[in-house]
Order: sequence, then structure tokens, then C-alpha cells
Amino acid sequence: MQYSIPRRRFLASAAAAASLPAIPAIAHAATPARRLTAHTRIIEVNGRAATKFQLTDQAGNTGITLAPGERFKVDLINNAGTSTIIHWHGQFPPWVQDGFPWMETPPIKPGATQAYDYAAIPGTFWMHSHQGLQEQNLMTAPLIVHSAADLRADHQEVVMMLHDFSFHSPEALMARLTGQSLPAIHTMTREIENIPTRDIPPHPARSAAMPGMSMPGMDMKDMDMNGMSMGKSDLNDVHYDAFLTNDRTLSDPLVIRTSRSARIRLRLINGSSSSQFWVDFGGLTGTVIATDGHDCLPIPVKRIPIGIAQRFDVLLDLPPDRATPILATLEGTSDRTGLILAPPGAPIARITPQAAKPAPAVDLSLERRLSARHPLTPRRPGLRHRIDLAGHMKPYAWSLNNEFWPNVTPLMLTTGQRVEIDLVNHSMMAHPMHLHGHDFQIIAIDGTPLNGAMRDTIVVPPMGTIRIALDANNPGRWAFHCHNLYHMMTGMMTEFRYHGTAV
Repeated sequence: MQYSIPRRRFLASAAAAASLPAIPAIAHAATPARRLTAHTRIIEVNGRAATKFQLTDQAGNTGITLAPGERFKVDLINNAGTSTIIHWHGQFPPWVQDGFPWMETPPIKPGATQAYDYAAIPGTFWMHSHQGLQEQNLMTAPLIVHSAADLRADHQEVVMMLHDFSFHSPEALMARLTGQSLPAIHTMTREIENIPTRDIPPHPARSAAMPGMSMPGMDMKDMDMNGMSMGKSDLNDVHYDAFLTNDRTLSDPLVIRTSRSARIRLRLINGSSSSQFWVDFGGLTGTVIATDGHDCLPIPVKRIPIGIAQRFDVLLDLPPDRATPILATLEGTSDRTGLILAPPGAPIARITPQAAKPAPAVDLSLERRLSARHPLTPRRPGLRHRIDLAGHMKPYAWSLNNEFWPNVTPLMLTTGQRVEIDLVNHSMMAHPMHLHGHDFQIIAIDGTPLNGAMRDTIVVPPMGTIRIALDANNPGRWAFHCHNLYHMMTGMMTEFRYHGTAV
């Protein structure tokens, strides 16, 4: 996609589409679908070439940007040479269009096209493969849906998408983590086409309870933590070759030209598979205005902790005569990536890929300050539930309520009920937990109530507890999982299923 949209061009294109909500439904049916193509491309990282995936629209831009009121009407063309399926992260499509292969939704075969059509919600979202480990190979892209309010805003938009990158195959990375052979990894992550969930073979490490973890019938809140890694937190379990911003490293960063004293709306997306960052704004104070695509009460920030799959919208007022680097530093390390915002004539200084000092672990310091602009309406929950997060580095496997995907017990929901869930982390790794097809509000952190942000992904810190609330308003079968790709693929996933949904 265009990673920067000047206000004049944005207003012109958006105004042309502003009448879309008033178009009769029959005309919507006649509106041609956008084309999105999954394919491979050659990317150069630090002077070395690699073949990775890409998702591009009919104009060749990465991802999709929709005008206010425009439906998500897209034909996904699979030219990737392998089966794939794409999840529209943070959107609320019918569950059969959600892009999740293990819910009786077959992947798209090579050369095939799949049509999607649903009412898009505005905000900063993204798309990514849910097929095997393709996400690690950059089968990801921004999904930006503009609102009518965007038409009135006086700013330039900049999309900043973060990735972790390896020259090794994701199967090789997985093999290093699990200690398994590459053939075994390929078997575990093989392309699943029309295979019912119950027939997917479990990961070998899931077949027996692990030391220090509860057996069936035990209460996890009484679990002893012997065998768990109770030392300092484990931050990064994959070693990467580079970290990318909009597909580029700091050896050749993206420089986005701005007007003098420009106001920027930064749409920040962490599209990494296994990495979390602290993002700073070159000494400027920004204003957070949205989380995971949902408006929040504005708060000032000097830097932002961003978990895997999370998004932030930040307003920045740039100085008139100097460039402003926006830099993301990997937690626990000095490794960083970023882009540069530069007014006309501003000199561009070289930025090293190593920060002066390591970034701390991503924490909830900002999360505690956030409040939704449109929170859930207060009411008593019809269902309270607890989900225990646990796992081990050796053997490498991760669970929810001591169950390993696909051998899980669905959480059954009734349409219309308010649901409150405690997410309790018994491990020394953070887990960015994502719910498909819904948003939720953060209502307590470690027992302290708050009227927090609306999100679709929340980082549950080591040994921490988060309480979320959601309205069961989108019937179907929905995945709930850790968005660390390797945690998910070794078991850390379950299903939210509505009563009455066909299986």
C-alpha cells in the first residue's frame, strides 16, 4: 500500500467515495470487487536476497485501504504457489469468512480465487496468513479502513508496519525451538485442506502433561510451579537476522517526505511473528488516539510498548526543519528498526541498527493509562470464565487451561450475553492473546479495576492476570490464541463457539 497518504490526495479520493453508504444495496452488489493477490517476491535485506510472500492490491500496493463506508468486497487470488488462507485481523466478518483453516474453512488452493464481502469497521487493522508458518515469511499486510471523521482531520497519514525477519525457513526456526527434525515440522505444519479439527495430529510435546503443569481434573490456580522457568522472564525465543519497517532495515530506511510543521497520524502495526517492541518518536511527544482500531481518550506519550499483533494510532506534530526518526527497539535488546519523517530540505542522518542501550521488557505501563472513547455499556456478566496460560521451553509447548490445540474444549457462548474472562499467566513469557471476530475491553489488571481500552489483542505479562469483558454479538466459531506464532503452533489456542453453531 501507500505507506504515506498526503492530505490533499486523501481528501480527493475519500470525497469521491463518501457517497458509498447512501448507495442502494442492489448497487453494492454490482460494485466490482477489489483484487488482492497473494504471491512471492524477492526482498533484499542487508544486501542479501530472500524469497518471501506478499499481498498486493490491483495497483501493486501492499495491503488494502478502504474509503469511509466502503464494504470489504475483495477477491483474494492465490498466486503464491501453495495453499493459503488470510485472516482479516480485528475485523468482524461472518465466521466462515474469517480466514481460519481449522474451523471447517478450507485453505485457498494455488491458482484459485476466494470472494469476501462484509461490512468493514473503520480503523487500523492488518491481514495475515493463518496457514502453517506463512506469516513468518511475510504473508502479511496493512488493512486500513477510513472513517468519515478522517475526512475532516488535518493530517498526513503514515503506516508503519513492523516485522521480524530470518533468512532461515520458519520450519527451521520451529525445529530449533522444539528439537524436532525438519520432516517432523513439515508434517506438523502441513497444508491442511478440508481436514476436520478432530483429525489434525497433535504436536508430540502435547501428548503428555509436562512437569509442573496440572493434569486433567486439577485446578490450575492451585498448581505448583515446580518445573516452570521461574527465573527472569524469557523475552525472545527466536534469534532473527533483521527487523523490518515497511520491508526495510535501518541500513536503507524508508524516508517519508512531509510538509513543514506537519501533523502526522501514525498508524503503527506490529506484524511480527514473535517480537515485541518499544517505539519512540525521536524526542517528540505523541498523542495516542486509538488502540487496535478503536478510539481511545487521547493521552500523551514519549514512547509506546507494542505487543505482537497490536496497533496504535498516534498523532505527531513535527518540527519544521529537521527529520524525525520513528524507531522500534526489540524488548530486551538494542536491535532496532524504523523509518524517518523529513520535511523539505531536512538533512537525513545515518541511524545505526543498534540503540545505545537495550529496551526493557514490554509492560503494561501504558495499558493502565488507556481508556476507551466508546467503552462497553456497564451490565452484569452472563458468563464468567478463567483461562490459564502455561507452557515450557523444554519441551517447547504452550497450553490454555492445560489443553493443547486441537484437543480442546470450546468455550460455549450464548448470543447477547456479556462475558468476563480472567487471563492468568503461569509462565515467564508474555503472551499476546487475540480473539477473532470480536473486540473486548480491559477491565482489570492484576486485580485492579479500570475502564480500559477496547482491543482485540492484549499482552498478558509473565505471572500477570488480565480481566477482559466482551459482548457475545457475532455468532459462529472463533479462535482465541496466543499471537506468538510458535506458541500458537505448539498448542496455545482454543475455540469460542456459540450455542447453535453447526459443527
